[in-house]
Amino acid sequence: MERIWLKQYPAGVPADIDPSQYSSLVELLEESFAKFADRKAFICMDKSISYRDLDEMSAAFGAYLQSKGLKKGARVALMMPNVLQYPISTAAVLRAGYAVVNVNPLYTPRELEHQLKDSGAEAIVVLENFANTVQQVMGRTSLKHVIIGSMGDLLGIKGVIVNLVVRRVKKMVPAYSIPGAISFNDALAAGRGLKFNKPGLTLDDVAFLQYTGGTTGVSKGATLLHRNIVANVLQNDAWLQPALALPPHVDQIFIVCALPLYHIFALTACYLLAVRAGGVNLLIPNPRDMAGFVKELSKYQVNSFPAVNTLYNGLLHTPGFDKIDFSKLKISNGGGMATQKSVAEKWLKVTGCTLSEGYGLSETSPTLTCNPATAREFSGTIGLPVSSTYLSIRDDDGNELPLGEAGEICAKGPQVMAGYWNRPEETAQVMTADGYFRTGDIGVMTPDGYTKIVDRKKDMILVSGFNVYPNEIEEVLASHPGVLECAVIGVADAKSGEAVKAFVVKKDPNVTTEDIIKFCQGQLTNYKVPKQIEFRTSLPKTNVGKILRRELRDEKKAAA
Repeated sequence: MERIWLKQYPAGVPADIDPSQYSSLVELLEESFAKFADRKAFICMDKSISYRDLDEMSAAFGAYLQSKGLKKGARVALMMPNVLQYPISTAAVLRAGYAVVNVNPLYTPRELEHQLKDSGAEAIVVLENFANTVQQVMGRTSLKHVIIGSMGDLLGIKGVIVNLVVRRVKKMVPAYSIPGAISFNDALAAGRGLKFNKPGLTLDDVAFLQYTGGTTGVSKGATLLHRNIVANVLQNDAWLQPALALPPHVDQIFIVCALPLYHIFALTACYLLAVRAGGVNLLIPNPRDMAGFVKELSKYQVNSFPAVNTLYNGLLHTPGFDKIDFSKLKISNGGGMATQKSVAEKWLKVTGCTLSEGYGLSETSPTLTCNPATAREFSGTIGLPVSSTYLSIRDDDGNELPLGEAGEICAKGPQVMAGYWNRPEETAQVMTADGYFRTGDIGVMTPDGYTKIVDRKKDMILVSGFNVYPNEIEEVLASHPGVLECAVIGVADAKSGEAVKAFVVKKDPNVTTEDIIKFCQGQLTNYKVPKQIEFRTSLPKTNVGKILRRELRDEKKAAA
């Protein structure tokens, strides 16, 4: 397909990027460690580490891992929230020649066991709060080495108090016993006395096994090569330059990292993007503590704020958020789920910064498309394909559809994964004959190259033969002043095959079912109006804050 969207690119954004300017992701990291040695790299709980610290500690930790006899390409799991050990461990694993397996620290033993077995991870770095989960499954996996960190490890004297509070006061560390495990600080100290061997790495080596959130059944590892990640860092960097060039001038980009680093969005858009630019990341270990998050934000002048819709929405409803100085905020990137217009409009009003929605998946490192970072208003689309990316809207047989017709979004580019780890059949199912990745999302492309997602293939509701897309109804529900959060699914209906059901968390306790249905009737054709409304105090979400329609559907099936 001819890249019709290139005409819409902001001045200065290249049509293509060249990942081969680096021999590997490690070369990109080490270039920045040397270039920005004296700059702050990460801040967490008021403690900062510099690029020089990151360089020294990751080399020492890498040397420790190498001393355990792990072969090049071995998988090392990281199971932590956003603490300073995370960026150090990530750089260490990559520099030592291994592949990072990012693990959600809130996984149940069953979920953790599946991921450790599937990846064949031989070592794990885990925060002590979650060590009990590792203990429960370790014997049934390939794990040989366990390194255990604590919240206070790298916080100096303050760390002693932090650990005391976490362990004794808040009792956040369940008892565990893992014979042979070593503490993070001891591993670091041991590594400082060892020789670090630089492995020969190429762009075709595996950098990350990024497990898909399991929204499609069994969790699969997207195999992301050094090439995929380097490409996406360069794509994101090129895309943001026009916004960064606008006044006021910023010497060092300051990024808020509230999204978990084990998630591909934060990994690329916060960590690696900042390192490439010599920026600083503010790590937020627990973004669910909204009051604490707002307090943390008020200490700094931030320039870039990647997040998901639920996080933006939560902050906008937290007292004190509207008092923060956002005069230097240049970029707000929404991703991970549909960004709602009502949230985008309020965000612009409060911060003065336009919310630019983007789109991507674990399988694509993640960014495929984004709205121009210089856009002045919310477009309601996922934007344009980034540099070196091809997008094609196709039917079920893989034929390209005319512009304006809804079909599956398929993508090609240097950021697209090598395949699912050890799952050739599943990889074959998502790749087209001409090398495009099938996203499973339904979209429509406009004549100027902007794409709008109409929904996930499997979330579509069929009411009397009409396609109903939950996103559309959720968008309407979310604009009701009495609704805080919502989700829509299809439920069996004797008359129409399926009917629309909405789950609603109230903002206004007085809102009734009748109010909501009447409100929807004013904005949706009859077959799209929810036939059932269920009020809830909360909705099931992934750890990134994405609402899980699948869980709501499963609940209904079980009840039936």
